[in-house]
Amino acid sequence: MLQLAQYQDGRLELQDVPLPVPPPGGILVRTTCSVISPGTEKMKVEQARMSLLQKAKARPDQVKKVLDTARTLGWKAAMEKVRNRLESPSPLGYSAAGVVVAVDEMNSRFRVGDRVACGGAECAFHAEMIAVPDLLASRIPDGVEDWQAAYTTLSAISMQAVRQAGTQLGDRVLVLGQGLVGLLATSLLRASGVRVMGADYVGSRLDTALKLGAERVVNPGQTKLAEAVREWTDGDGVDAVLLCVGGQGSDAADTAIACLRDRGVMVIVGIYDAELSWKTAYMKDIQVRYSRSYGPGRYDPQYEWGGKDYPIGYVRWTENRNFEACLQLMKSGQLYLAPVTTRRSRFAEAVSVYDALMQAGNADIGVVLEYGAAQEMSDSRVASLVSHSEVAKAGASRLSVPAPGLDVIGAGNFARTMLLPHLKGRVVLGSIVNATGLSARHVKEKFGFSQAETDAEGVFAKPGRALMIGTRHHLHAPLVLRGLAAGHQVFVEKPLCLTRQELEQVDAAMAGTTGSVMVGFNRRFAPAAVELKKLLGTLPGSKTLAFHVFAGPLAPDHWYANVEESGGRILGEACHFFDFSCFLLGRPVKVMAQTVGRPATPDSVTAQIEFADGSSAQVIYSAEGDFAFPKESFRVFASGLVAECENFQKLTLFQNRKRSARSFSSKGHAEEMQSWAAYLQGTAEHPMSYADIRQSTRLTFAVLESLQQGAAIAL
Repeated sequence: MLQLAQYQDGRLELQDVPLPVPPPGGILVRTTCSVISPGTEKMKVEQARMSLLQKAKARPDQVKKVLDTARTLGWKAAMEKVRNRLESPSPLGYSAAGVVVAVDEMNSRFRVGDRVACGGAECAFHAEMIAVPDLLASRIPDGVEDWQAAYTTLSAISMQAVRQAGTQLGDRVLVLGQGLVGLLATSLLRASGVRVMGADYVGSRLDTALKLGAERVVNPGQTKLAEAVREWTDGDGVDAVLLCVGGQGSDAADTAIACLRDRGVMVIVGIYDAELSWKTAYMKDIQVRYSRSYGPGRYDPQYEWGGKDYPIGYVRWTENRNFEACLQLMKSGQLYLAPVTTRRSRFAEAVSVYDALMQAGNADIGVVLEYGAAQEMSDSRVASLVSHSEVAKAGASRLSVPAPGLDVIGAGNFARTMLLPHLKGRVVLGSIVNATGLSARHVKEKFGFSQAETDAEGVFAKPGRALMIGTRHHLHAPLVLRGLAAGHQVFVEKPLCLTRQELEQVDAAMAGTTGSVMVGFNRRFAPAAVELKKLLGTLPGSKTLAFHVFAGPLAPDHWYANVEESGGRILGEACHFFDFSCFLLGRPVKVMAQTVGRPATPDSVTAQIEFADGSSAQVIYSAEGDFAFPKESFRVFASGLVAECENFQKLTLFQNRKRSARSFSSKGHAEEMQSWAAYLQGTAEHPMSYADIRQSTRLTFAVLESLQQGAAIAL
């Protein structure tokens, strides 16, 4: 299928990418129409065409992330991450309509053949096929054409802004900025019985605002807006201002405040970094509200991708219910879209359409891409997308010759940066499977895979190969089990699994497979760690390890915050350090753990671990701290030795009353991959026994159990 791709040097291409598959509980949609939002999408293209310096100025948050990476992994790794980001294509589009061609077995709302409106910058791309979760789609009512329904997501943005304004019948509202979102807001306000004044510097947009029901329009470049508002409101000021503009600074906000009545409401709708004049805002006692995208549920992975709707008695207007309300207004004719639709073009012409939008003086408002009668998928292909065949039973011989090839399921930025570069040229790369076809195609071309897919079924139909799993954590165990059943040599990023039951299933699979499993515990492969372990092996007696990790606070929208996907930070991330403790000190026999406070999902833990030989380890994994402190540091106390290490980059030894230091440049990812590649080539033993993997995993579960019981747990 074809999908529009954007590169960070500004290039736009229509690329042939693999078909997507429906997400759990979701649907697969053949796109008939999608809408380009000139404001948001032009901004993305403009940012892509910026120089590196301009990008850095525009996104200081990303610069900070690069600096944090450099601090913990070194500049080489940081720049490789930046390079990967810059050369990776990104999808465009977030408002579309089409026809359902496949339905996941967990979905009960949609049927094949339903016409649906779809939203979301994570799925509703400009592409011939899109895979959409349940609550980011709504059925299109009869009487609404597909090109109209394609505006649903954009209309919901405007509807949420209107709801945030809290307007009532007869209120007077100023919509400052009459781009696409502002014009749609004007139409929705008029439909709700509100009197609207529209303001913009572009005359053609003001003409459109009048067609959509604005009572008055003003060009601030020709008329003083505050004076026009005073005249229109008999000196009172408007009840609310919808600020539908972009950029930053105080000008637009100051203008809005000047136009508001006492205790009026200012709603910030666009990507506008507002600076408020404190005294004016304070003296008027205004309310400032931000309108977040399509409505409640947006950016909540439990809602959008987990399908967990909010009860209507508690949240009347979610983003999905906003979608439905917009579609009903389209059906009734109260949301009039013809005036805002300034261009309708074939999807095949998308690149030239974007080029036209970027031209100075372009006056397009809403641009509809029409996909025509795309080739229908065969019934067998649709069926394969929503039902999984039984996995072939293991029957291949044990690894005695090189693995015939490596397939990869899930290749995000971590895999592309830290893992795959060290395998390229060492193993034969077969299929790359990714949820989005655009990413799969990019990774295929970058690393030389033979094919790109969005469906993993073909990977399990070829027994005895090597398999790398880089998906989100909740998929690890199911994919490992299928890989072992097919006799694959499996590498899976940590953690191996999320529950004890899954661990038991892997135990059983390992007992009957011709394959193997390895978990991405890279720190035990770091050169600093290998050298230290070798040194500790020469010293008698027990050892003491103190490992301190400053993980930093977790952003609420980070996928790790979704415990069902990640298992939480302790299981999904702190497991690294429990494994490292086992690597240095051997078999754990008891653990006592404590967290800070009593959070429902702990993201900080202190674990005291006892080992069979009398050694002990204390692991402090904390979300609290300061970024000036190293992310990872540890000390080991042994007979005649104290070893200190920072971020696995600097190892300092205190021995014989002397201090010596060595520097390293790797956290073990390269060495880990090289060791596994040697195993796949048949030239080396497996680099990590399943007993070691199981031991570290059981220790991590015991830490969580100790937190739950408030007691020491014996292993």
